[in-house]
Amino acid sequence: MPIVVDIDVMLARQKMSVGELAERVGITPANLAVLKNGRAKAVRFATLAALCEVLKCQPGELLRWEAEDTASG
Repeated sequence: MPIVVDIDVMLARQKMSVGELAERVGITPANLAVLKNGRAKAVRFATLAALCEVLKCQPGELLRWEAEDTASG
């Protein structure tokens, strides 16, 4: 998927665990892991806003686009 989630980077900057972030945002650690590992199909704006509030960042610091590798061979 061309959208990359950089929650790990922000967690390291804030010296925060996944469990603490999940609790403060109000989502389950399992759902946060799905998002963090790039397996999520969507993210609610309310969840994104809560992540940004807790991590003191902008949405663009959590999500970025990367072109898919389309090389065949």
